[in-house]
Amino acid sequence: MTQQTTLLVEGMHCASCVGRVEQALRTIPGVEQAAVNLATGTASVHLRDDFGSADTLCAAVADAGYAATLKTAASVADAGERQADEAMRLQRTLLIAAVFTLPIFVLDMGSHMIPPMHHWLLANVGQQNLFYLFFVLASVVQFGPGREFYRVGLPALLRGTPEMNSLVMLGTSAAWGYSVVATFTPGVLPEGTVNVYFEAAAVIITLILLGRWLEARARGRTGEAIGRLLSLQARSARVIRDGVAQTVAIDAVRVGDCIEVRPGEQVPLDGRVEEGEAYVDESMLTGEPVPVSKAVDAEVVGGTLLRSGSLRFVVTRVGDDTVLARIVRLVEEAQGTRLPIEALVNRVTGIFVPIVIGVALLTFLVWLTFGPEPALTFALVNAVAVLIIACPCAMGLATPTSIMVGTGKGAELGVLFRRGDALQALQDVDVVIFDKTGTLTEGRPSLTSFECLEGWAEDDVLASVAAAEKRSEHPVGEAIVAAAGERGLQVPEPEGFASEAGRGVSARVQGRQIVVGSARYLSEAGVDVAALKERADAFAEEGRTPILAAVDGQAAAAFGIADAIKSSSRATITAIRDRGLRVVMMTGDNARTAHRIAAELGIDEVFAEVLPEGKVDALRSLQEAGSKVAFVGDGINDAPALAQAEVGIAIGSGTDVAIEAAEVVLISSDLRNVAHAIALSQATLRNIRQNLFWAFAYNACLIPVAAGVLYPMFAILLSPVFAAAAMAASSVCVVTNALRLKRFEPPPIAVS
Repeated sequence: MTQQTTLLVEGMHCASCVGRVEQALRTIPGVEQAAVNLATGTASVHLRDDFGSADTLCAAVADAGYAATLKTAASVADAGERQADEAMRLQRTLLIAAVFTLPIFVLDMGSHMIPPMHHWLLANVGQQNLFYLFFVLASVVQFGPGREFYRVGLPALLRGTPEMNSLVMLGTSAAWGYSVVATFTPGVLPEGTVNVYFEAAAVIITLILLGRWLEARARGRTGEAIGRLLSLQARSARVIRDGVAQTVAIDAVRVGDCIEVRPGEQVPLDGRVEEGEAYVDESMLTGEPVPVSKAVDAEVVGGTLLRSGSLRFVVTRVGDDTVLARIVRLVEEAQGTRLPIEALVNRVTGIFVPIVIGVALLTFLVWLTFGPEPALTFALVNAVAVLIIACPCAMGLATPTSIMVGTGKGAELGVLFRRGDALQALQDVDVVIFDKTGTLTEGRPSLTSFECLEGWAEDDVLASVAAAEKRSEHPVGEAIVAAAGERGLQVPEPEGFASEAGRGVSARVQGRQIVVGSARYLSEAGVDVAALKERADAFAEEGRTPILAAVDGQAAAAFGIADAIKSSSRATITAIRDRGLRVVMMTGDNARTAHRIAAELGIDEVFAEVLPEGKVDALRSLQEAGSKVAFVGDGINDAPALAQAEVGIAIGSGTDVAIEAAEVVLISSDLRNVAHAIALSQATLRNIRQNLFWAFAYNACLIPVAAGVLYPMFAILLSPVFAAAAMAASSVCVVTNALRLKRFEPPPIAVS
């Protein structure tokens, strides 16, 4: 058995940082698995049950050069504040760097671009004095704002695991150090190579800090979905105690307390209405814009808003058990999940930085040996450009930022991805299987037809069959019991009740053996159902589910059960088929009824008369034929199929068992959200591929340019300053591209 712990990790900036933290955690005895997410700044660690203190994990992360704390409810609530503090810290650091860099930039670049200014400075200030001034200003930047590159990069380099900060540190230190030698001991340098690059070192640090600041601001927006969900949590509630309403902190409310809510107020916790009537706006959770009527015995959900009326309800769930808390937890878990597509990124970045240092060293040696004069200057500039351009920040952000925004957008649409990898799996499916009852239909069947064979009294048979179905949890049984109640019949208590899921029930009622179910179930019980076949077939042709009943081994009656098709079913199926996916319906109904309903919905493929255990076998048959399957269901008997499918999609109004077995949960029962989930999955993976393309293309194209491969033919070199600007821009572009998913709107699906 394993347990899961989540750490908050600070100081990570690129994909190689992620790799180092993961490696540090995985080397600890008792750690089964560790996955680090750069965008969320978290590490999800699976531990053996006998693992000791989490302090061991934090210490290992600290030894790797990063700070880690155990994630708690309080730390989650403070996450937004920490992000804001980090952005403010970077802003202050950037301003300091900019203030000291700007004079160097203006005086140095101004001298190159404006000859009169150059001559005036030489005449009135002097070249050497300018070098001294640049040294002071650049040193402040190098060891002030630039100190964080040394703080993280130097220990990593000394451990033999260099990362992004190491590259920046090496590049800027080389430029600064060379300039110091040229300023104070120019005689040790070859003739013609006495140049200073204080400007390059300072501008590189300033530009990278600018990129980090912009990135921090953008990454803060990727977590807005969680922030909005958390903002729905009430801070207090009006509790009725001893007949008096008193406002108490939400943490002090307990299950069983009675809470009063007035018009315009927020429902603080989950509960069941005890008194009153009201219309509740649940759009913040379900995405449904129309307020829902609530009366006695109705369920209310914390975080929703009372539009009109007033309610008193009894609290049924508090703390982490509430619907809102579960939604927040699911979104957080999904955002912290690593997709399979990230495996490529991890393999590349694991060896990327050491290779870059090797390429920079090779660039230096080649230019020093074969380059034009001043060879040392060319060698230094190009080696620094390689180090700066190659920082793998964009690679590490490409996937997790898109996952954060995509799963957050899903929560806004009423689609919860319980695991982030379901995003990738869903966009790969080519077959979508729908369970019928409760998924394509309303799940509230009613008895529409009832015929007894000659010699049987209707009320007597209906009362006996209702008694046999009384303990059944199947919607068909509930429909028969409800019909008996509507006729005002007395329904006796059954004895010896037995049920076979998907087939039927049997029981002794007032001394008679009652068997109710499918024709096959009755036949296997030794009942001759030939006399009921014509009636059953007629019900099936009309799209009703035929249920047969026998009393003491004699066929007695046929029932026609109809379950209204959801208004969104046909439009959803059309939308999914328009995306090129196959749609299959699976049901325990007889074949005639199933095909009639399938034809009405526009479904060509049907698995009918499928028992609960047969759903998995039918699903496997499709998988063995090479299909990747998504299964949509809502009942307890759907759980095995939901687990077997590549992606299980549970209707949120279904059972907890079904929801726990699924990778995707639809908060509302509107089937259009299935099509929305598929569309969002495809859009998110498309966004991730765009990010990865630009991240890899950026490095693949610009590292050779920085090394100088274009110089022999076109005399083109990449300045370290432009390299720093490009490196910073690449990370900002990746995060900005991910943020485009916030504007995702699913294709409209009209319900007729």
